[in-house]
Amino acid sequence: MDNYYLYIVIILLALAVVDLIVGVSNDAVNFLNSAVGSKVAPRYIILSVASLGILVGSMMSSGMMEIARKGIFHPNEFYFSEIMIIFIAVMITDIVLIDFFNTFGLPTSTTVSLVFELLGASVAVAAIKISNSDSSFSLLSQYINTDKTLLIITGILASIILAFVAGTVMMYISRIIFSFNLKRTYHYFGAIFGGFAISILTYFIVMKGVDGVAFVPDDTVAFIEAHTVKILLISFIGWTILLQLLSVFFRFNIFKIIVLLGTFALALSFAGNDLVNFIGVPLAGLKSFQIYMANPGVAPNQLIMSELAGPVNTNFYYLVIASLIMVITLWLSKKARTVTETEVALARQDSGMERFGSTQLSRSIVRQSLNISAAIRRITPEPIIRFIDSRFDERKVKKTKVERETPPSFDLIRASVNLTAASILISMATAIKLPLSTTYVTFMVAMGSSLADRAWGRESAVYRITGVLTVISGWFFTAFSAFAAAMIVAIAITLGGIWAIIGILAITAYAMFKSHIIHKKKYTVEHDYESHDEMAFEESTIMRKCIKDVREQLKSTIEIYNLTLQGISTEDRILLKKVNTRVEELNTEAKKLKQNLTSTLLKFKADSIDTGHFYVQVIDYIREIAHSLAFVTGPSYQHIDNNHKGFNKAQQQELKDINLKVSYLYERIIKMISDNDFTDIPSIINAQQEVLESINSARKNQVKRIKSNETGTRSSVLFLGILNESKNMLLQTINLLKAQRDFILNNYDD
Repeated sequence: MDNYYLYIVIILLALAVVDLIVGVSNDAVNFLNSAVGSKVAPRYIILSVASLGILVGSMMSSGMMEIARKGIFHPNEFYFSEIMIIFIAVMITDIVLIDFFNTFGLPTSTTVSLVFELLGASVAVAAIKISNSDSSFSLLSQYINTDKTLLIITGILASIILAFVAGTVMMYISRIIFSFNLKRTYHYFGAIFGGFAISILTYFIVMKGVDGVAFVPDDTVAFIEAHTVKILLISFIGWTILLQLLSVFFRFNIFKIIVLLGTFALALSFAGNDLVNFIGVPLAGLKSFQIYMANPGVAPNQLIMSELAGPVNTNFYYLVIASLIMVITLWLSKKARTVTETEVALARQDSGMERFGSTQLSRSIVRQSLNISAAIRRITPEPIIRFIDSRFDERKVKKTKVERETPPSFDLIRASVNLTAASILISMATAIKLPLSTTYVTFMVAMGSSLADRAWGRESAVYRITGVLTVISGWFFTAFSAFAAAMIVAIAITLGGIWAIIGILAITAYAMFKSHIIHKKKYTVEHDYESHDEMAFEESTIMRKCIKDVREQLKSTIEIYNLTLQGISTEDRILLKKVNTRVEELNTEAKKLKQNLTSTLLKFKADSIDTGHFYVQVIDYIREIAHSLAFVTGPSYQHIDNNHKGFNKAQQQELKDINLKVSYLYERIIKMISDNDFTDIPSIINAQQEVLESINSARKNQVKRIKSNETGTRSSVLFLGILNESKNMLLQTINLLKAQRDFILNNYDD
């Protein structure tokens, strides 16, 4: 039996490593989004600053470990065997849940996840315990620390509203003061704003650094709390004078230091507070096992775990190991980048490719907001409206070449406001001992500031609101699913013992493997396109990218077309289902090219009107070809999926002949585009006419079959539809070839 619990401890420690990886991947957005979105520095510098914050914060986090031991349940009400079930159920659930959110790039709260997992698992074990003792379930409150739990939940919910309002108000005031033209206002207000922001960040670092740390005397904490106003005032005056001198004599960029210092501060806060979410439970399990081993002769189901309620002193080496794992994950995790990009995309200043669609609710919110805005403008004096609009007008701001080619998602003013507002809220909560979620605070501050900064224009508002609502709904899903899943896992382990643990771990491993495959595929598709888009600084580079895009689209088109005709002829439902999925992906790629058209055209030279015109034609024809292919594949899959009668031998042979001719034609076109040799276009057009004649002949034959009742209605409609869309696909392909020729030759002429 001793070995049984030893194995559980080993599993808990192994799960701690995995939880650190998935946890950092999700929470990295808290401290990276402002620095990454504003491009305040190269990515390696941003990550270096954040890594330093994590290392420092981890060394100060031992005092926060108590939440895993006594924050949610009363350990003196549980036996050792029951406590270990709670801990392993929590860890398994946490890993699967957070990894799920990471896979789809949705930031959620590891704090909320931990709280509700502990609550769900402890409620399940307590309920079983009460049931076995024939007691009343009214005694459940004896096992759960309801006061602490309600305080945590209340603080988290309140932080959502407060963070959004704070971000909105601070950003609106800051933009009115500075506008988008920082060169005019920077010298007058930059040092004052910097003094305020850095004072807040300094106080935030100090408060988060000393709060709850075992080696910091209580007198020091009491002194800081008693003299908060004086410390902030002295800090503000000192920083303002220093920053003004640095700005005047050394042209020092105040906002960059604010953003980098804020990144360090939030990374420190994350490590100091959220480290418990990842290793608190495993370390509590290790401590429980040590207590058990120190009481030989006492059965696991008879040893009350009262000692867990005592003071918490975490081994320094555990903190070092945990911090190193988090830093390595921060640098290497692609899922961390995906989650960060979701928040940055929702907050970016410009419109373009959106990650979310629109819903009835988001459309209604935008519509009502427009009505309210119009009503306010009607009663506001015209001079005030003109003044405010001028402060939010970024069209006249001169941008460098790099800023035009790779613009940041938002400027340093917004990044500074995001970090300062989040730091103020977290510092206030720390001062009054109110727990909150750093994820919720940083996300809602970023959304509030983007709204106030008019980043949610009429072209993007409906999509941004959908994204925000999706993330917020995910937070409630986190709480519900964490509670329910941890409860189910705890019950399963209680009833199934070691075999249940083995089975659940196997399911967990499989789920994480599948999520890795899904994310890898999703990440590769998105970032392959984005990496090419980032490279497209010169017209020659755009040309190479265009050649590649067209070639790959045509290769995918003919491959999908071949598989579709094969699947419909053999009535292979599984093949058609797979092909239908590939068509959706192809359409998504074509849609991305279309939606990023504006940003690509801006990278052409000002006088490259013809080049831009031909490029627009290329993208339009790619989109049309993808549409035509979808109208071949979709109906074919639906036909077979509904178990309708397939094609007869004559129809199959005609499609086979057409397929061979289309495939050969596409091979020639793809080679021509790859070689940039368009001299053979007349021959290609002649070959196209031969295929079109074959399609017309097949259509006439089908009309004869219909008149002689040789084929059913549904198969006839499908057959004629395939012929028609094949014709459209060929026509658009030749148009694409001509547009590609004009685009390439125009570049060479330039």
